[in-house]
Amino acid sequence: MDTAWRVLDCSSLSGSVRSERGAVIICPDGAPSQSVPVADVAVVLLGIKVSISTAVMHRLLDSDVVVMFCDWRGVPEGAAYPWRAHTRVGARQRAQAALSLPRQKNAWGRLVRAKVLGQAHVLSKVDDASGLRLRNMAKSVRSGDPDNIEGQAARLYWSRLFGNEDSFVRLHESDDSRNSCLNYGYGVLRAHGVRAVVAAGLNPTLGVFHRGRSNFFNLVDDLIEPFRPAVDDTVLRLPADASLTDRSVKHELVQAVQQSFSVEGDTLPTSLERLAQHLGQYVEGDRDRLDAPHWAGPYRDVIDGR
Repeated sequence: MDTAWRVLDCSSLSGSVRSERGAVIICPDGAPSQSVPVADVAVVLLGIKVSISTAVMHRLLDSDVVVMFCDWRGVPEGAAYPWRAHTRVGARQRAQAALSLPRQKNAWGRLVRAKVLGQAHVLSKVDDASGLRLRNMAKSVRSGDPDNIEGQAARLYWSRLFGNEDSFVRLHESDDSRNSCLNYGYGVLRAHGVRAVVAAGLNPTLGVFHRGRSNFFNLVDDLIEPFRPAVDDTVLRLPADASLTDRSVKHELVQAVQQSFSVEGDTLPTSLERLAQHLGQYVEGDRDRLDAPHWAGPYRDVIDGR
């Protein structure tokens, strides 16, 4: 994905969105409108006070843009995405459905290991000893994670991440500042995950680990696990009382999902798309293993030696 592609955040907009000659026009109530070329957009977030026509939706989906619908807090809760035909979509999804349990477990173990390594990097910024414990835990992750290292790591991680905030509990349903920021960042990340999975010709419902009967994006939730620490890293730097009502906070969280993710300088969406493509090759037997990247700080940190 081109690094110039952007998330168009209209989750707090009171107004309308319309289309015109290859662009979407953002029309706030009582304020000047703004034109954004559709070709520059990867994800659009729509809030409960936005009016949008089916013509606009058609233009966005026809341009491979994922549209996320947000609740009153601005946290994404649903999505519309394009039905694009991958050249091997039929063969790939049949192979995905028939993927053997050992290969599913192997892929999940590698995703968990990458996630825990990323969490270790973030936690080391506030508690080096606990970060080291997470690194050691990552080394012990086996195929399928039968020892639930992911759960053990999560308990340590969330209990230490925000330092003296002993009362913090990671809950998706909570509307406190920290959880709301995490939910928003993860929602944007999930939108990029939907786009990556569909572009790879994979069925988003068929996860390698997640099995939610009502979850249409089980596979997306599998693949975004190694990328969550990049969002956590940004939330850690935000003030404890940071609010999604502050547009600068949302901007920081969107940037967290668009920053560089590898030493080669690839953005997070690019790395996520590559992982989805590699999984497609893995399910068809063209790869022996799934190599999942892990968060080690943005590229600028790597080259500066920080």
